[in-house]
Amino acid sequence: MRNERLRDALLRNGLDVHHVAKATGVDPKTVERWIAKGRIPYPRHRHAIAAMVRETESYLWPAAVEPERKAEIGGSEIVKVYPHRHLVPADLWTRLCGQAAEHIEVLIYAGMFLTDDPTLLKRLRHQADEGAKIRLLLGDPASQAVARRSIEENIGKTTIPAKVRNALAFFQPLSGVDGIEIRCHATTLYNSIYRFDDDMLVNTHVYGFAAGHAPLLHLRRLTGGDLFETYSESFDSVWSAAKPPKW
Repeated sequence: MRNERLRDALLRNGLDVHHVAKATGVDPKTVERWIAKGRIPYPRHRHAIAAMVRETESYLWPAAVEPERKAEIGGSEIVKVYPHRHLVPADLWTRLCGQAAEHIEVLIYAGMFLTDDPTLLKRLRHQADEGAKIRLLLGDPASQAVARRSIEENIGKTTIPAKVRNALAFFQPLSGVDGIEIRCHATTLYNSIYRFDDDMLVNTHVYGFAAGHAPLLHLRRLTGGDLFETYSESFDSVWSAAKPPKW
């Protein structure tokens, strides 16, 4: 089976089979088999390729890492666990966002705490100007999922939809900015996700509790790990079904 992830990663980085062959010391035909037939390279070659395309081994070759090893690496991907999101130091959000050079991805319903930072829009514009790809996913205020979440938090059916509309109004000035995309989703949100390059903050959702009072995981991506990649793939799944907001 063709390895589309490897093929896409090479294309995104402007690389071809000859670049990979030179870096790994193998024949270009061997590299072609890795792509066209889904052959799995030796570990030393996987390490070299993963570094070249800035992806994890578990993403490029999901079957290559043994489950026991994935579990071990996954535990190492957890930098810190906060019992409540509101206990996360404010400077951590600022530092991670400011250091992100390639990817900033946010999956939320409203995330109103983000709007408390008056410099956020300016910072996101700057990151986009510097080449970062920014994707913001907010809830669809008219969706059943958002209304249900509001009811589950015991704050009334219309409260979170109203917060989403306020958040959309806050982020609207970023609409049309090169490098920044904004979409709305209608999915059931089990976690809010905030990705800054190889760091990710995952705010779990707990029935009956506002997100600020629920636990948060600080993850750091490791090659061969599976935890960071799981949440990243979840983000992509929601993104693919989301639509531009109705401003």
